[in-house]
Amino acid sequence: MLMLQPLNLETEKYIIHSFRKEDIESHERIAEQVLFIFSDPFTLKFVPGKKLQGIEHARDFIKTMIINNHVGKSHIHFITSKDMDSIVGIVDLIPPDIARQHYILDNYPHFIEFYLSESFSGKSIMTELLPIITASFFKQDIKEIAAVVNRHNAGAVKVLNRAGFSYVKAFDPLQDLYINSQNTGNISDHL
Repeated sequence: MLMLQPLNLETEKYIIHSFRKEDIESHERIAEQVLFIFSDPFTLKFVPGKKLQGIEHARDFIKTMIINNHVGKSHIHFITSKDMDSIVGIVDLIPPDIARQHYILDNYPHFIEFYLSESFSGKSIMTELLPIITASFFKQDIKEIAAVVNRHNAGAVKVLNRAGFSYVKAFDPLQDLYINSQNTGNISDHL
């Protein structure tokens, strides 16, 4: 299994980072911000199963995040606004071994998921950040990154297209599969 290094990326307005040592003292505030994102009806419109039921679930999310990042089960990163010193989004990179437990495919790339709170949606944040994030993962020897998106989620589809993801096929009755690949071959032939 490929062990990835946590991202620590910075743009003019945002920091993309995993849970850091300096976050330990503010873990309760971080749990509140995670709860805000994963209880926001706008954020959850296409992924209602991600809803957190309360602050205790948000604390558990962070504990699980730290453990999973450490053992390589997932790679969750926060998107923090520098101006607000607040988490405004979350990005999760799911390794092939974990994807294999949930999806039936011929080929298992890494899968990426991203979430923004409603107040930051429509501001091109993910359009700016997703190419930077995927490029950073590609530098760590990842060859393909996939995303499964509800086909009615026009904003996410637009973000994926602008970040170099291409439609591959229908994934299920509601969702489509997109891939961003460093390979030059026809990716749809082996998925």
